[in-house]
Amino acid sequence: MSLYRVGVIGWPVTHSLSPAMHNAAFAALGLTDWRYDLLPVPPDIVGHSLRTLRGEGGYLGVNVTVPLKEKVLAHTQPDDLARAVGAANTIDFRTNVSTNTDVAGLIGDLEANGVALSGTRALVLGAGGAARAAVFGLAQAGASVIVTNRTMARAQAMLANLALAANVRDVEALPLEEAAAAQPGLIVNCTPVGMWPQVNLCPWPDDVPFPEGAVVYDMVYRPARTRLMALAETRGGRAVGGLGMLVRQGAAAFTLWTGRAAPFDVMLAAAQAALAAESSPQV
Repeated sequence: MSLYRVGVIGWPVTHSLSPAMHNAAFAALGLTDWRYDLLPVPPDIVGHSLRTLRGEGGYLGVNVTVPLKEKVLAHTQPDDLARAVGAANTIDFRTNVSTNTDVAGLIGDLEANGVALSGTRALVLGAGGAARAAVFGLAQAGASVIVTNRTMARAQAMLANLALAANVRDVEALPLEEAAAAQPGLIVNCTPVGMWPQVNLCPWPDDVPFPEGAVVYDMVYRPARTRLMALAETRGGRAVGGLGMLVRQGAAAFTLWTGRAAPFDVMLAAAQAALAAESSPQV
């Protein structure tokens, strides 16, 4: 029996819940000849690794996670969306086309959680591939976007690239203190700060006042509740974790690879179960 293999590349990938949710989806649809794997790829051998996976590895496609979402563009044929965003998170090796399902995953999950976007002042934390997708999607949805990053020059370069490639304008990069003073109604964390195993870290420093009543969307999904999410709740705000985005972007990739409608509920349940198993006491 031929085996159709897909997976996720990144550095590291041990935290990923993608194998649990994709393999559950394959089983639910009777796709017993499909398998999803963890594929650790260091940033300095991306091109070689993609060629190997596509060739002798026999992989049909891959998802892409940090820190490779921008790097894979040079080794694939990005579609219009990936080119506009400047980052890709899904590759189909049959065509070598890369695309970005993070945009639809984030915006879809914000809307599913009843978060208003049009006319909202949104603050994006970070300037990597996930932040590119967030800025693009939020701007397209009518939000007024501010970006902050530890290295402001990188944030400014990201916005310049988005303005050139996707005509994303009226977005500004500000130091966190100034961005917080603008009282954003939505804060989207696109950094890995606070992700397992460094669960005691928070991307929001203690000496910067946190906006009262803001909605926090933390793309980190492991742990299910981060320090940033807890901080938002103590300031009278609402917090949403990134598990829904993970499942939604994964569902879009699933459909791209298989041509089948993804069983979203099955994928979500599998991801939730995997998270619960990790947090349960070991005996």
